Amino acid sequence: MRTKLLLAALLLPLSLPVEAALAPGAVAPGFTAAGAMAGKPYNVNLKAALKKGPVVLYFFPAAFTGGCNVEAAAFAAALPDFTAAGATVIGMTAGNVDKLIAFSSEHCAGKFAVAAASPAVIKGYDVLLKKPDGTATTITSRTSYVIASNGHIVLAHTDMNPGSHIKMTLEAVRKLKAGRRG
Repeated sequence: MRTKLLLAALLLPLSLPVEAALAPGAVAPGFTAAGAMAGKPYNVNLKAALKKGPVVLYFFPAAFTGGCNVEAAAFAAALPDFTAAGATVIGMTAGNVDKLIAFSSEHCAGKFAVAAASPAVIKGYDVLLKKPDGTATTITSRTSYVIASNGHIVLAHTDMNPGSHIKMTLEAVRKLKAGRRG
């Protein structure tokens, strides 16, 4: 059993795409999604968020799991930096969406919205997590997008390790604020 768990842990990163499907320059699919913010129901609309500036849209596998808790807390801690760069942070998942109200207040510290990714959103952003055998799961991969206010993707990053997502997305929104795209 221990060998199977170790093997599964080693193969999980190999089951993910090397990079997100929507490359920089692509138009981000629009959506409206039910979610939560600060422990209360909240509707997320990408078009409305983009009117305020760039959006960091990050997909995570499931609320109340180790890496997702760490990633949400890190985004919450860095939110003043994202706000200073003019960006809105939105988290999305297809995993245990029934827990988003509690997750939004506990791990997101009530600082940004998290929403339920519909099958259309998952397909549009190509974030369905695949098993090592290539079959789909019912959860989203850990993928972050930075979307400029014109609706175009400027950064796409997929990595099951949450560590690099905050740094990379913050650098991208700071470049946007400074007027640099690349």
